[in-house]
Amino acid sequence: MLKFFSLPAVLAAISGAAMAVQGTLNSQLTQKTSLLSSTLIVHIIGSLIALLAVLAWKVPMFGHKWLQIPWYLYLGGALSVGIVALVAITISRIGVCNATTAIILGQVGLAVIIDHFGLFGVQRISWNPWQLLGLALFVGGAKLLFK
Repeated sequence: MLKFFSLPAVLAAISGAAMAVQGTLNSQLTQKTSLLSSTLIVHIIGSLIALLAVLAWKVPMFGHKWLQIPWYLYLGGALSVGIVALVAITISRIGVCNATTAIILGQVGLAVIIDHFGLFGVQRISWNPWQLLGLALFVGGAKLLFK
């Protein structure tokens, strides 16, 4: 139970709340512009902020062996573009609650699989019957949230 209230768990919950706000803002921006242009602008702004943070905290960029890192670890940037676009589309069509519920359901479902098999180099954490029950209850709860 202590893990549930730990600092990493609280920070993750804050991140989730920020994602709901981000998705809403991106959806509204898309409605006022277009899907691809809003996705591009959002990523340009995010890249500039990341660059400023790297410069402000003097994070070394050239000491890493970038070419020795497995290629698939760079796919997060491509996934980010797809995520921003899909969230912007779905929120405007099914609402913030329904879209966020579906997003979290997809995240948790795949997260259990990633942990269980230790995919992408993460520590392998086998699922147990309680997790599977929790996932089933989560699916049931998600069904109740959908309007």
